Amino acid sequence: MTEKEIFNKIAKIIHERFELELDKITPQLNFTNDIDADSIDIVEFVLELEDTFGAEIPDEEAEKLATVDDVVKYIAAHQPE
Repeated sequence: MTEKEIFNKIAKIIHERFELELDKITPQLNFTNDIDADSIDIVEFVLELEDTFGAEIPDEEAEKLATVDDVVKYIAAHQPE
């Protein structure tokens, strides 16, 4: 899966979960600063990412995922074979 395809799937999840317009979702979007996601929001988002992409995201790695681009790059690097 390409980074663009990953971004599009992540954007759809953010759109549905945080009710944010798709055109406002950019690679630089910061979960805590731009959409006021709290820790529960982030945990639920990470669980949905794991289900969607079939990738395990350890808690210590999830804490480092601050922007959409961070998530795209993490998923791209950890895709199941």
